[in-house]
Amino acid sequence: MSTSSKRHVVIVGNGMVGHHLVEQLIESGALAQMDVTVFGEERHRAYDRVHLSEYFSGRDAEALALCDADYYANHGVTFNSREAVTSIDRAAKTLTTERGDYPYDQLVLATGSYPFVPPIPGNDRDGCLVYRTLDDLDAIREAAQRAATGVVVGGGLLGLEAANALRGLNLETAVVEFASRLMPMQVDAEGGELLREKIEALGVQVLTERATARIEDGDASRHRMVFQDGKVLEADLIVFSAGIRPRDQLARSCGLDVGERGGVVINDQCQTSDPDILAIGEVALWSESIFGLVAPGYQMAKTALSTLTGGDAAFAGADMSTKLKLLGVDVGSIGDAHGNQNPGARMFRYLDPLTQVYRKMVVTSDGKKLLGAMLVGDNSAYDTLLQYYANGIELPKEPASLILPQSGAAPTLGPDALPATAMICSCHNVTKASICSAIETGASNLGAVKSDTRASTGCGGCASLLKSVVDHELTARGVEVDTSLCEHFAYTRQALYDIVRVEGIKTFSELIEKHGAPGAHHLGCDICKPAVGSILASCFNEPITDAAHIPLQDTNDTFMANMQKNGTYSVVPRIAGGEITPEKLVVLGQVAQKYDLYTKITGGQRIDLFGARLEDLPDIWGELIDAGFETGHAYGKSLRTVKSCVGSTWCRYGVQDSVGMAIKLENRYKGLRAPHKIKFGVSGCTRECAEAQSKDIGIIATENGWNLYVCGNGGMRPRHAELFATDLDDEALYRTIDRFLMFYVRTADRLQRTSVWRENLDGGLEYLKEVILDDSLGMGEELERQMQTVVDNYQCEWAGAISDPDKLKRFRSYVNNARPDPAIIMTSERGQRRPA
Repeated sequence: MSTSSKRHVVIVGNGMVGHHLVEQLIESGALAQMDVTVFGEERHRAYDRVHLSEYFSGRDAEALALCDADYYANHGVTFNSREAVTSIDRAAKTLTTERGDYPYDQLVLATGSYPFVPPIPGNDRDGCLVYRTLDDLDAIREAAQRAATGVVVGGGLLGLEAANALRGLNLETAVVEFASRLMPMQVDAEGGELLREKIEALGVQVLTERATARIEDGDASRHRMVFQDGKVLEADLIVFSAGIRPRDQLARSCGLDVGERGGVVINDQCQTSDPDILAIGEVALWSESIFGLVAPGYQMAKTALSTLTGGDAAFAGADMSTKLKLLGVDVGSIGDAHGNQNPGARMFRYLDPLTQVYRKMVVTSDGKKLLGAMLVGDNSAYDTLLQYYANGIELPKEPASLILPQSGAAPTLGPDALPATAMICSCHNVTKASICSAIETGASNLGAVKSDTRASTGCGGCASLLKSVVDHELTARGVEVDTSLCEHFAYTRQALYDIVRVEGIKTFSELIEKHGAPGAHHLGCDICKPAVGSILASCFNEPITDAAHIPLQDTNDTFMANMQKNGTYSVVPRIAGGEITPEKLVVLGQVAQKYDLYTKITGGQRIDLFGARLEDLPDIWGELIDAGFETGHAYGKSLRTVKSCVGSTWCRYGVQDSVGMAIKLENRYKGLRAPHKIKFGVSGCTRECAEAQSKDIGIIATENGWNLYVCGNGGMRPRHAELFATDLDDEALYRTIDRFLMFYVRTADRLQRTSVWRENLDGGLEYLKEVILDDSLGMGEELERQMQTVVDNYQCEWAGAISDPDKLKRFRSYVNNARPDPAIIMTSERGQRRPA
C-alpha cells in the first residue's frame, strides 16, 4: 500500500483515453485525495492519434501532443515515459517494470490496442511494417526513402489512412482487402463500389477479395505477395493495417476476466473482475463490445473518474456513428447503417454516379424514426441525420427529402428543434442541455461555452452546430450575439463594406480612426487587416502592392505567390479559359528550366510552377510578362480560374464557343477581389466537360444562349450549383453575373464562399433571383457600375511590383542581406525537384 495518506492511483497507458482521465482527475480536484502516477511505454507523451496521418504532412510530435511538456509535473502527476509495465501482482497490489516495483491502491488499465498482423508466412520481413504509433510512422517514412511502391493490407478505416500516408510519401500505392469491398463495417455494396471508384481515381490500386498466402522475395520489387488464388503483387514496402486487437496481456497474466476474443471485461462502472482495477478505452470489453473510437473512450474515462472518486456514474455504451474523410473522400456511418439489426426496417437510397455521391437511410417500418444512415462522397447531411437518429426526432412526412438533393444542401434541423438531450459534442459528451446550463451560469459567448463545457475541443467536427446552438440560445435569452468582425471593429464585414463605399474611405488607418472600436489598436489584427484590404480592393481596385495596403496583406498576397511548406513559392500565370499558344508553352518550360521549378498542370487548367525562391520571384515574373503572361491571382481571394471545354470550335457536340466565352469572362472579372476565392466553369453543351455545376459561377451552353448556375463549389464540402437563369444572350449573361458577384461582395461575411453565403441568405434562391433578375431593390444599375469600375481599374500586380524599386525591396529572405535562404533544401523525384 502507499505510505502517503493519499490513495495511490496508477494509470497504465498514456494514449488519448488515458490522458483524458488524467485531465479529468486534475480538473475535478480529485488530486487533493490521491497521488497519480502514469506509465507510458512510448518516448512521446500523449498525442492525437485521430490526426496521426498529419505527421506526414508537416505536423510533428510536438504539434500532435495533447499537452505541454510540463503539464503533468505542474499538477503533481508523476509521469514515467518509456517505461512499460510487465506484470501486476494483485495480491500485493504492486506492478512491475524493468526499473522496479510500484505500489497502487487503485489501478486503471488504458493500454489501448495493437495492430493485428495476419499470420502470413513472411510477415516479419524487413520492410513489412504496421501503422499505429509515431515510431511506426517514422519507420514507414524511413523505409519509403528506399521504396517506389507500397501496399497496405487492410481496407478499413486504418487501412485507408495508411494508404493515404504512403501516397503522401510519393509511393505507388495499392490496398489489399480480404472482404468484397472497402470499409465493409461502414458501407454496403453500393457505397463500397463508389468508394472504390473514388479512391482508384486518386491513383490508388484497390484489390478486394484477396487473401495473402505468403510474402516472399520479389523480382522487380523487394517483396512479392502471393494470394491464395495464385495471383501476385509486388511492392517495396508492406504496411499491415488489418484491424486492431485489445492489449490485454497484463490483464490475462494477472488473472482478470477477459473476453473470448480479447478485451478486459468491465462492468458499468468500468471495473474489471478485480474492483480495484479499472479498464477504459480500446482494451475494455463492455457488454461483449470493444469500442474503437475516441469518443466512447472519453466517456469511459469520465465513468472511471466517478468510480475513483466515489460517484455513481455508469457507462451505458456509446454510439459508434462516425464521420471522416479518407484519402479526401467523405464517408459517414450512423447507427444501423446496414439495416440488419432491425427487422422490418425500410431503406431509402440515392446514388448519383456523375457527382459520385451515395446516400442511404434506414428507417422504421412506419417511416417515422431514423435507425441508421450511410454517406459516401458527401457528408453535408451527416449532422442533420445524426440528430434525427440520436434524439429519436420524428422524420419529415417525406423522409427521402433528407438525402435527396435540396437545392444543393440537405435540409437542416434548426437549434430550436433539438431536444435538451441532443448530443452536440460526442467527444466530450456535451448535450444541448449542458450548453444551456453553461449559458445560464454566465457563459456569454462561444469561447466561454467552449471553456466551460469543452465542446468542440476534441475532433472539432461539431464546431458549426455548436455555434448555431450557442447563438440561438443567447438570442433566445435576450443576449445580443456579437457579430463584430474582431475586437477592433464593432461591425460585420457587410457593414464595413457599406461604410467604406459610402464614405469613400481608401486606407485602413482612416477607417480604424473613424470607425474603430473604442481603444482599438491602430495596427489592427490578422482578422481585420486582410478583411479590410479585401474590401478596399473590391471597392476601388487599387493595387494591393501599394504602400498603404501592403501591411494589410497576408504572406501570399504580400508576395503575390503562394508560400509552400518549405518556404519557397509557387507561380501561377493566368491562362484565360485554359487556352495557350505553343509559344507561351515554350516560355513556361524555359522559365521552369532556368529557375529549376517543379511544374504541374492544375485542375483549373493552369500550369503551376513550384519551388521559386523569394528573391527570384521578380525575375520570373519579368520573363513571364515579357512573353504576354500576367498574374493568375492564385494567391488572392479573387477570381481564380474559368475552366472550359473546347466547345463548338472543336467538339462535335458543342453548341456554343465555350472557350471564347471563358476567355471573355476571365478577362472581365480577373481583377475582382471578394470575400473568398471564386471559380467559374463554361461548358459548350450539357455533357458538362468543364464541370460548371461545381463552380461558384457555372455557364452551360444551349441552342439559344447560356444557362447560368450559381453558388456551387468543390473542395471540402462539395455543393451543386443551382440553375439561376436560362437562355441568356452574351450581354444579359455579363449583366447578370456583374450584379450577382457585386451583390455577393457587398453582403457576404468574411471568408464566406458563395455556397455558404447562399445557404445563409434569408429568402434563399428566390430572393436572390428577385434582387438580381427582377431588380427588386432597385440597385441593379449601381451594382453594374461598381463592377465596371473594378473592370476599368484592373492592373497586373506582378507588373506593378517589378516596375517599382521600393516594392522590389520586399523580395529578400533577409532584410539586410541579399543572400538566399539556406534553410530551403530540395531533393529530386521523377525528374523534378521537390521539398526534401
